[in-house]
Amino acid sequence: MLRRKPTRLELKLDDTEEFESVKKELESRKKQRDEVDVVGAATSSEMSDASGGGTDGKTREQMIHERIGYKPHPKPNTLPSLFGNLQF
Repeated sequence: MLRRKPTRLELKLDDTEEFESVKKELESRKKQRDEVDVVGAATSSEMSDASGGGTDGKTREQMIHERIGYKPHPKPNTLPSLFGNLQF
C-alpha cells in the first residue's frame, strides 16, 4: 500500500466564527423545542387525564414494544422448550 503525505488542514478565523454562530443557533432551537415539549407534555397530560387516561396506563416503552412485536420476557429453560417434543 502506498503511503501519501498527511493532508494539511488550516483553521481560519472565519471558520471558527461560523462554527460558533451555527452552534448558538442549534442551542437556541433545542431550548425552544424543550420548552415546547414541556408545555406540550403538560397540556397533553391534562387532556389525557380529562379523557380517561388514553394510554391505558402503558408506558411509552411498552407501547413501542407492543407495536414492533418485541416480547422482553425470556422463555423458560425447560427440556421440552429447549428440544421440543422428541419422540423415538
